[in-house]
Amino acid sequence: MHDKVDSVFLVLVEEFLVARATRKPSPHTLDAYRRDLVGVARLAAERAATPLPLDALTITDLSPRLLRAAFAAYAAPRAAASVHRAWSTWNNFFTYLVAEGVVAGNPMPAVDRPRAPLPQPKPLRGEDTPERLLAAVAQGAGRQHDPWPERDVAVLALALCTGLRLSELLALRVASVAGRPGERRVDVAGKGGRPRVVPVEPELDEVLVAYLESRARRFGRRSVRPDSALLVDRRGEPLRRGGLQYLVDSCYRRAGVTDRVPVGARLHALRHTFATRLAEDGASAAEIMRLLGHASLSSSQSYIEVTAGQQRAAVRSNRTHRVLAGLVG
Repeated sequence: MHDKVDSVFLVLVEEFLVARATRKPSPHTLDAYRRDLVGVARLAAERAATPLPLDALTITDLSPRLLRAAFAAYAAPRAAASVHRAWSTWNNFFTYLVAEGVVAGNPMPAVDRPRAPLPQPKPLRGEDTPERLLAAVAQGAGRQHDPWPERDVAVLALALCTGLRLSELLALRVASVAGRPGERRVDVAGKGGRPRVVPVEPELDEVLVAYLESRARRFGRRSVRPDSALLVDRRGEPLRRGGLQYLVDSCYRRAGVTDRVPVGARLHALRHTFATRLAEDGASAAEIMRLLGHASLSSSQSYIEVTAGQQRAAVRSNRTHRVLAGLVG
């Protein structure tokens, strides 16, 4: 149990963030947790029976009634998704406090939350954009100080043909691409520690082999040991988050398709393109779920729904419908 001093809200927030840090979240995620907790707490302190400065707020001050009032004020100027995220942060916070014996129960079920809208897929726009992108990068288009088309094509092809997240791509080792010829696969360390396997077709396998051979020529055979990072920069060092994002952005520019990349999608647009094409070609939501490593079927279902909407729009564009409209009267 915590003593009276430790029940100060801001102290408990810092303890919670230290506990969450063992899960290795990004600094941005930890900052978001802090903003969500402090933002609502400040509104609660202002709405207490006797208004308090934030640094005097204690956990016992946060009754369900006060939390409901604070969340109502917090929700007014914000989107539903932001409010839903803040509610989840507070729910995790109180779950932690219950486990630590600081509070007897979690009051968050008494606080309503909006339904979080499913994020809409943001694939590359244009039917031929993936093919145009790959072809341009394979030709080494654009001015580059040290062109390495084999590596660039391998990065794009992996994302477009496996749908891996940025973090999953960075975590790949050379040995992650495994299996006998004709049965090749990528062993993925997925989100939340959930492993999965994504099949590798012969065409993608050839691209990866060509990349690794070019890498061995550049840096020597020791650079392609099984435990080495699969994706490296032009110095042979493992690619990092910023470097991978920059590489993909550079490929978009070289291919002249920046206007076909949804705002904010960047590398994730390649993952969404993979999933959308699966849906267009008849894959079920369950199949998409397994390949993308989604935790719930609803996330995968959104690709099916978007595809159905696109199909209806395509049918509606048929000029024959305008003729039919004049036949019934």
